[in-house]
Amino acid sequence: MAEEGADGSAADPFRPAALAALRAFPIEPDGLELVSLAENVTYRVVDRRDGVAYALRLHRPWYHTLDELVSERAWVRALAEAGIAVQAPVRAREGQEYAAVTVPGTGEKRFAGLARWTTGRVLAEVLRETTDMQIAEHHFTQLGALAASLHDQAATWQPPATFTRNALDADGFMGSTLHWGPFWDHQGLSAAERRLMLDTRARLHAALARLDRPPSAYSMIHADMHPGNVLVDGGGLTIIDFDDAAWGWHAYDIAVALVHQQGPSLAAFERAYVAGYRSVRPISEQSLMLLPMFRLVRGLAQIGWYHQRPELKRSARFDEVKAVVLEQCLSFGRGL
Repeated sequence: MAEEGADGSAADPFRPAALAALRAFPIEPDGLELVSLAENVTYRVVDRRDGVAYALRLHRPWYHTLDELVSERAWVRALAEAGIAVQAPVRAREGQEYAAVTVPGTGEKRFAGLARWTTGRVLAEVLRETTDMQIAEHHFTQLGALAASLHDQAATWQPPATFTRNALDADGFMGSTLHWGPFWDHQGLSAAERRLMLDTRARLHAALARLDRPPSAYSMIHADMHPGNVLVDGGGLTIIDFDDAAWGWHAYDIAVALVHQQGPSLAAFERAYVAGYRSVRPISEQSLMLLPMFRLVRGLAQIGWYHQRPELKRSARFDEVKAVVLEQCLSFGRGL
C-alpha cells in the first residue's frame, strides 16, 4: 500500500547506497536510473555484459525485518516455480537474498534486493486510457484468473520452517496491534466520524474473528494486487510489489483488486474478475458475499496508512477515501 513516488528527476540521496548494494550482486552495472523515490526506493540497472535489465530496491527500514523479507522472497520464488508471472528474484554473489547498506548522511540502514526487470505497462494506466468496456472487462477477467492461480499455489504450499510473515486476520486488521496504524486517530476525522469508525472497528473485529481459516480460503496472499501492481505486456499480466504480502483471506485479495473501481462499471468488472477466477479455481457465493466487508477493511487500512504518515499533506485523494469509507461504515452498521 503506497502512493506513487517521484521519478528520477528528484534529488537522490540514496544513490551512493544503491551503488554500494550493486557490488554485492553478480552483475556489472551500466548506469543507474532512479525509477521511484518513495518509502521504498527503486532503480533500473542494466548489466553491461548482456544488456539484461534489473530492478534494485532499497526497502524502507521499519516495515519488515530481514527474516520477513527473506520469507517474501521464498514465496515469490515458489510462485515463479509454479509458473505464475512474477519478477524473478536474483541472489547476491554469496547466496544471500539481500545486501545491507547504509545511506550516507543519515546513517539509515536498508536492505537492498535485486530482481529481473519486467517490461510492460501498469494495468491501472492501461485501464485509465481504455474507453472500450469489453477490453477493460477482459483485463479484469485476466486479473481474476491470475489471482486464482496465485491462491491455488498458496493454498497447498508448504513454506520453509523459518518462514515468517505478518497475519492480516482480525487482530492484524482491527486489533490492538493492527498492521496499518490506528485509522480512527487520523487528524482529518471529526469526533463523530471517529466514533463511527471505532464502532465499526469493533463490529469488524468480531465479524473477522468468526470467519473460518481453511487453507482453501486463507493462506499467503499478495494483499495489494490491484491494477497499480500488475504489468501488462502483450497479452499477459505480471504481478509486482509483494511488500504487503501476508497471511490472509483470499476474499481480501479479491476486494483489493476492485477497491479503486467505483460507479456503474464496478459490477461489470466484478463479474468479469469472478468469471476469470472461476475459470481456474472455485469460489463460493458465501465468500463473494464477504467482498463489501473487505472493501471496507481496505478503506480503513488506507486511512491508517495515511495516519502513519503525517508528513503527507492532506490530499483530495484522502478526502475521497474518507467519504467512501464513512458511507461503507454506515452501510455495514445497517447490515448487522
